[in-house]
Amino acid sequence: MLCFKTRNWGPAILDSVDHVILRGCSMRSMLTKLGLLATIMFSFVDGIATGQQTKGQTAPFYIGTYTGGESQGIYRSELDLLTGQLRKPELVAELKNPSFIAIHRNQTELFAVSEVSAAEAGQQVFAYRILPSGQLNLINSQPAGGDGPCYITTDATGRYAFVANYGSGSVTSYAIKADGSLSEPVSNVQHIGSSIDLRRQMSPHAHCILTDPSNQYVCVADLGLDQVLVYNLGDEGQLTLNSTNIQLMKGSGPRHLAFHPDGKHAVVIHELTSQLSSLSWDSETGKFERLAVVSTLPKDYTDSNSTAEVLIHPNGKFVFGSNRGHNSIASYAFDSTNGALQLVGHQSTGGKTPRNFRLDPSGQFLLAENQNSDDIHVFRVDDKTGELAETGKSIKVGSPCCIRFLHQ
Repeated sequence: MLCFKTRNWGPAILDSVDHVILRGCSMRSMLTKLGLLATIMFSFVDGIATGQQTKGQTAPFYIGTYTGGESQGIYRSELDLLTGQLRKPELVAELKNPSFIAIHRNQTELFAVSEVSAAEAGQQVFAYRILPSGQLNLINSQPAGGDGPCYITTDATGRYAFVANYGSGSVTSYAIKADGSLSEPVSNVQHIGSSIDLRRQMSPHAHCILTDPSNQYVCVADLGLDQVLVYNLGDEGQLTLNSTNIQLMKGSGPRHLAFHPDGKHAVVIHELTSQLSSLSWDSETGKFERLAVVSTLPKDYTDSNSTAEVLIHPNGKFVFGSNRGHNSIASYAFDSTNGALQLVGHQSTGGKTPRNFRLDPSGQFLLAENQNSDDIHVFRVDDKTGELAETGKSIKVGSPCCIRFLHQ
């Protein structure tokens, strides 16, 4: 049996808004949808004003890491969009195990989790101001509401932040205040349950948390439950469990989730069975449906492996997933008519344990982060075929595990 305990710590200061679809809306719904449209328009104008569309040849990005080895916290680098060359990374904030980061849509704040237990550190979620120099200045911090926070994201309006706690199997929401600081937790929900893998699934393990394209729902991949859980996003940032959770293959361990640009599909990567699932998504009901499942590994590969990240190319035609063990990025062509995934190929990441990777905002390059070889390698993406090609460009950085571009 699966049940949930929910705590609410009080109202957030700002309302959420829904997807911009006005037909058949109530007055309140129409106003919130118009608010999101205005937000998007201001974002576009702001992007032009800051040179986001015309800045040209480089794309700055930030790197989350595990510390204790060669890393001391969060780093900054730049990608040359002509050559794929990477700038030598510089330390911009010292923090223990900033394993996942998120950048606010206004590009002036960065949020990070410190992946430690609540007993080890009372404050595990951090808000930083991004200075003109690229350095980070701490604004404030808050508790994660659980152990081992491993994922942080913001909603489409930039009003709320969400954290997934892997160790305790819980999720937490926050309001983002006008000064960029994080409110006290608005909602904290403890998942309860288990699945069939006695080593990894004796308890819940929330591993990824994202808003859906309509910004009405918050979706959580829980590795310990073999489910993607769906929450309604309230007007004050509160999370309320929907009844539309999707049960995935037992023992598969869904780790990360990515939505398709069409707003009607998603893909899930399964850590424990090295598989990818494609799903349909209905933003009217908040419901997923399973479509297809494929392996992320070559047929002749027999050694150990676990998957990590999954992303969809901005053009919507290709899906990429990382293999830790095989140390590769698997590329697939995606058919949006039926959700089919057709293997394109496997590309070595040039190192060990690609825990994470990121496509640059233009979709020209893929940056693969090899956690156990302390490096990031750059690959050029063929947007016609989905094939990856080595550029020969790389940098050294200790235990990299998350990349976020400033203008994305």
